[in-house]
Amino acid sequence: MNHEAQVQQIISTDARRWQVLEVVRRLDLPDCWIGAGFVRNAVWDHLHGRTPSALTGDVDVIWFDPARADAGEDQRLEATLRELAPGIDWSVKNQARMHSRNGDAPYGSSAEAMSFWCETATAIAVRRTAEDECEVSAPLGLYDLFELLLRPSRRFVVEKRSVYEERIVAKAWLSKWPRLRCVG
Repeated sequence: MNHEAQVQQIISTDARRWQVLEVVRRLDLPDCWIGAGFVRNAVWDHLHGRTPSALTGDVDVIWFDPARADAGEDQRLEATLRELAPGIDWSVKNQARMHSRNGDAPYGSSAEAMSFWCETATAIAVRRTAEDECEVSAPLGLYDLFELLLRPSRRFVVEKRSVYEERIVAKAWLSKWPRLRCVG
């Protein structure tokens, strides 16, 4: 089974994550995904022979619509999600505006925005399709995720290196998933 199919299986058989994806699908937002730790942590748990961990931290919902790039729109969507699924720390970000916060040229899609995320294994997202399937977006590939490699994406190798290093310490990934290895 290839890595994409493995992600699809891990996520679609996790009842809690599958339900959360359904809640987000109901918003019917363009180019909308749940990414980062929502997917990464489930895969790392699987590779460590564990049941999927609870949804701790925020659940990162990303979407892309240049015509609705006001931060207030994201706040309204977070409020809607809190009503639909209370108890989850929702973080909604329209990627059409995130380039300015990150000092990048404008992004053209959610996938392009993810390619600027800090770690290669974090730049992954999933969504539940109308056909009730799990779709995967991984602009930096899935190799590092499945090889348990923590590697900075290109901007974080030198230019933003301290951010990458701070995240590793703050998130305590190496103690939570002891088979992880830092490279690059």
